[in-house]
Amino acid sequence: MSAEAADREAVTSSRPCTPPQTSWFEFLLEESLLDKHLKKVSPDPSPVQLIVQFLEQASKPLVNEQNQVQPPPDNKRNRILKLLALKVAAHLKWDLDVLEKSLSVPVLNMLLNELLCISKVPPGTKHVDVDLASLPPTTAMAILLYNRWAIRTIVKSSFPVKQVKPGPPQLNVMNQIQQEKEVTENILKVLKEQAADSILVLEGALKLNKDLYIHTIRTLDLLAMDPGAVNGETESSTAGFNISAEELQCQVCYDLGAIYFQQGSTDSALYGNAREKFFRTKELISKIGSSLHCIIDEKRLAGYCQACGVLAPSDNTSQPSTPYSQIHSCLRSGSYQELVKIFLEDNRTPSLPVQFRQSVLRELSQKAQQGNDVLEEICFKVCVCNSVCDVMQGRPVGVHFNQQFLRPTKEKIDFLLEVCSKSIQVESASESSKRKMAYFLKNLCLGLEDLQLVFMISSHELFIALLKDDERKLLIDQMRKRSPRVNLGTKPITSFYDIPASASVNIGQLEHQLILSADPWRIRQILIELHGMTSERQFWTVSNKWEVPNVYGNVILGIKDNLTRDLVYILMAKGLHCSTVKDFVHAKQLFAACLELVTEFSPKLRQVMLNEVLLLDIYSHEAGAGLLGETPPSNLISRVRGYLEMRVPDIPLRQVVAEECVAFLLNWRENEYLTMQVPLPLVQTNPYVKLGQLLAATCKDLPGPKESRRAAKDLWEVVVQICSVTNQHKRGNDGRVSLIKQRDSTLGIMYRSELLSFIKKLREPLVLTTILSLFVKLHNVREDIVNDITAEHISIWPSSIPNLQSVDFEAVAVTIKELVSYALTVNSNNHFWLIIQADIYFATNQYSAALHYYLQAGAVCSDFFTKMVPPDVYTDQVIKRMIKCCSLLNCHTQVAILCQFLREIDYKTAFKALQEQNSHDAMDSYYDYIWDITILEYLTYLHHKRGETDKKQIAIKAIGQTELNSSNPEEVLQLAAQRRKKKFLQAMAKLYF
Repeated sequence: MSAEAADREAVTSSRPCTPPQTSWFEFLLEESLLDKHLKKVSPDPSPVQLIVQFLEQASKPLVNEQNQVQPPPDNKRNRILKLLALKVAAHLKWDLDVLEKSLSVPVLNMLLNELLCISKVPPGTKHVDVDLASLPPTTAMAILLYNRWAIRTIVKSSFPVKQVKPGPPQLNVMNQIQQEKEVTENILKVLKEQAADSILVLEGALKLNKDLYIHTIRTLDLLAMDPGAVNGETESSTAGFNISAEELQCQVCYDLGAIYFQQGSTDSALYGNAREKFFRTKELISKIGSSLHCIIDEKRLAGYCQACGVLAPSDNTSQPSTPYSQIHSCLRSGSYQELVKIFLEDNRTPSLPVQFRQSVLRELSQKAQQGNDVLEEICFKVCVCNSVCDVMQGRPVGVHFNQQFLRPTKEKIDFLLEVCSKSIQVESASESSKRKMAYFLKNLCLGLEDLQLVFMISSHELFIALLKDDERKLLIDQMRKRSPRVNLGTKPITSFYDIPASASVNIGQLEHQLILSADPWRIRQILIELHGMTSERQFWTVSNKWEVPNVYGNVILGIKDNLTRDLVYILMAKGLHCSTVKDFVHAKQLFAACLELVTEFSPKLRQVMLNEVLLLDIYSHEAGAGLLGETPPSNLISRVRGYLEMRVPDIPLRQVVAEECVAFLLNWRENEYLTMQVPLPLVQTNPYVKLGQLLAATCKDLPGPKESRRAAKDLWEVVVQICSVTNQHKRGNDGRVSLIKQRDSTLGIMYRSELLSFIKKLREPLVLTTILSLFVKLHNVREDIVNDITAEHISIWPSSIPNLQSVDFEAVAVTIKELVSYALTVNSNNHFWLIIQADIYFATNQYSAALHYYLQAGAVCSDFFTKMVPPDVYTDQVIKRMIKCCSLLNCHTQVAILCQFLREIDYKTAFKALQEQNSHDAMDSYYDYIWDITILEYLTYLHHKRGETDKKQIAIKAIGQTELNSSNPEEVLQLAAQRRKKKFLQAMAKLYF
């Protein structure tokens, strides 16, 4: 053996080996193996897997020489396999919770039928006809276990089940799943037919006052060795698991309560039966204590009891009614004031879940929308109770509360204070609760503009008790200093330094006024007074909220005169802040004052201020007249061009000014200027100007011939570089080498986030459409046809990328989503953008949302489907995607109708969809929207074949309409089709909007 081979063998032998899984047939060969296997800590296969394997092998059909399928033979091998399955179930102590969780309905049905068989229950015997008291204990217990499982399965089948997302279609797997589904449905059908008998059997079990026993591995072994000898032993008190009468009654009562509760939806009287069983279960649980065999989900039981207390309140006056039943009673009787009292009481000692409180408020709000003024007041009161409860439990106050207090009144404040007072006991409340309530009241005061309402809260005894004296005084002082803003536009800016200084006051108060003031004259006056008091302080540092861009800061802080330096810095900082919060009036006054000031001594700062005033004017126009579509004044366009052509050296420039200027010109279709007249050095040095020029040139060339799309190719290359990454290998501290994706700054002219930020400044539809089209094409380059997105002008872009691996396609997908969302905020009725949004949802498997946007795209270009949707909007690809969405949402009738919308009707898909019986749409209610005779004829045949007489008549009625007669002129048939298309799409829109 070579050294290399020896090393390889040594390494292989040192690896830990996973023990091989025990095969099912090994348990047939060695009798004691099952016991050893089940005693392992984590046996592989697990007990439930063993049950499935044993029963699967025991029930395998045989194929004879003539290839005929024969039922499984009743031979020794199969009998032993069934016995092994029963032994594993006995090891699990016949725990239905465990068995139901891990075994399918057909397997568990087979297992329990084997238990009945081995327990000497004659096959075909009706359990309801058997006297349980006269049967051996194991036989009676087997019957009870089977019937308990039967009604538990019926109850479980009534719960909604989230459908498993289908994987890749595999014919054998699909056939197996379909067969299991059909078998399960057949078993459920039988169980439901026998439900009344199962209930009678279990009701009879409640009359048994003796202990019962169920088979163990030992009794099953004895039964297998000598069936005759074991009969006597299984009837004695020493054989099997002992199930006491109380344990048995507890389990049976719980299961009966569940089936009665489920049937109560059709017969409300059964809720009373359910309440009786559930409350009996609670009594038995407290009596039994802990038990190995009687395991009840007590949280679920409590929920059942609570629901029964509401749906079937007890007539027993000694039993107190729950808040749930009281609220339910108030809603039914219309005692809304009593309802408010219950919520107030619950605020003191909370017991109602927040979800229940919100559901009651939603129900009241829905009733109030019908115009009931009394209910509007009740909604307000319940909302206040819920919000105060949220405050006390540390949850944020909801939007509904803030909406209610948009227009506060004295009555609303009075009620709010009443609720707050009743929700907290100041003497006994914790410090945490006190601070939560104090913080809530303090914020409420700060949000109110009416000082009289603020005084109502601040003078209330709860407010005084919760807030400390200094907190209360500071808050009241802040409220009193509030005054309406003065319109400073009427004040002249001339003679700025001619304002006399006032008498000296406390420095702290002056600094506080300096922070709050937006009046340039007042700011100057305060600074003169402060500098008169002390010459050591730098007052531009008073507030850490005053921020000036770094490119300006060095120039401003270089001013030698301290007063002038402070004044320029503060005026610019406050002006920039006002511009950020869209307070353009004050921003303009502050900038104008600053411009007048710096003009006297600094040409450099004068140009800086002119640039900032230009940016402010752009913001002001875009936020006002620009949104209304008004063209900007010609002097503003000239100033923007002048900024881009500026040649003044050593001027500090903010990148955002150039960015906004380029966006401004693109928004107002100055494509000619951006393409032809922007200075070349600026294009080469400023990435936003370069990007703007490429966008303008591409938009200008769009109507042109294919060979004139050089600008589109250049723009494509720039964006591809921006979205590119470079793969690098990095060695970590542990010595491992990992592959990382890193943005290479030498590739693109800017970062993707900067590009996205710039695009979100654009509003011009053609520019947005162009950049969206580019990113869509970039997304589609990977040739994933299933998830391709459609867009306008997609043919102008190159069809491939030389280095596909360098593009960060995840970033591209995220960018498209953000761009479409932004574009739809600019114009929510652009049907091509809506189609892109729908395609994105389709590609990410969000089919309901995709349908919403496909339908919205059709609605906006057809006056909500009163006109025909243009064929370039509802193309065959769009219709096919709508069909797939409906199919995956199990709306199969909608699929069949949409198949008619294609240029060539897809009968194969339509027929396959109509064969589906588990459809989640309106099914036969949609037949009036079908105009294709072939589909209607197939429907008639299908319902006839299934024996569905009512649905067949609906289909016949639809096919018999005169306007669908094939002998009609083509115009009549087209009109009938268009009318049905319109009505169907309107119905779909109401469903998905």
